[in-house]
Amino acid sequence: MSAKGESKVAVVAAIVGNVLIAVIKFVAAGLTGSSAMIAEGIHSLVDTGNGGLVLLGMRRSNAPADDEHPFGHGKELYFYTLIVAISIFGIGGGMSVYEGVTHLIHPVAVENPWPNYIVLAIAVLVEGSSFLVAMREFTAARGSRGVVEFIRVSKDPSLFTVVFEDSAAIAGLAVAFLGVFLGQVTGSPYFDGAASIIIGALLMSVAWLLAGKSKGLLVGEGVELVVLERMHALVAADGGVAHVGDIRTMYLGPHDLLVNLDVAFRDGLGHADVWEAIERVEATLKADQPEISRVYIEAQSLAHALEASDRAEGFED
Repeated sequence: MSAKGESKVAVVAAIVGNVLIAVIKFVAAGLTGSSAMIAEGIHSLVDTGNGGLVLLGMRRSNAPADDEHPFGHGKELYFYTLIVAISIFGIGGGMSVYEGVTHLIHPVAVENPWPNYIVLAIAVLVEGSSFLVAMREFTAARGSRGVVEFIRVSKDPSLFTVVFEDSAAIAGLAVAFLGVFLGQVTGSPYFDGAASIIIGALLMSVAWLLAGKSKGLLVGEGVELVVLERMHALVAADGGVAHVGDIRTMYLGPHDLLVNLDVAFRDGLGHADVWEAIERVEATLKADQPEISRVYIEAQSLAHALEASDRAEGFED
């Protein structure tokens, strides 16, 4: 299964789970009046809508290039991921904090907490199943990379968005349980409201991380430094290349990489030789990085390229 297919499986699993959980959480909140359960219901409802937005972004990002979008629509996914982050922060986090503050100002004791415990147990099973699906696909995609490193270098937000949301959901369930349990043990209604505020703060933290990553992708992230250095070495190793200047890369989508090269070819090469060298360089780069969709080579004279390189070194000194 492709990485894109893996992402879709995780997103669909999350949507199905969140729909079921949102319904039962709101039912429990209605029966008990628990602020924490209302916050959890809002959380699951927002996650359901966010899953739909990610799916929409995935579908729209596959639209073919046209006259107005000659490089395709790959960044649609990054845009919708940013909308998801805003939704988590404003709707999920904001409403949960508001609900918690309101409950602290006007405390209402939870009359019968047992429906909450039942709902939380069901939610743990459903959220846990969704989280396991997301983590299985996430682990397969990251390979031997560490979790933090993979999130930092990954250009496909659809997968780690689900992991972020499911992780926050499980943490939120733990907080909600503590809020209900401590309220029952102590008889104080304030634990329930405090739990709602903590859930809101948790959602805002996840939203902040997701928004930062989405911003970088929208602005135009390129390949990591180690890959850039390997590209430089591969191009320089070609027999027709005398000098390699700047290599500029940018992801136009999760699996759509643009590469622009400044290259000086060896003196004495004819037009046919230069054309063959260009084809070799492009084939070599695409073999090493299958995500490359476009390679643009700006040919320079050797003297001009060396002069530019000397000027750059002078500025660095």
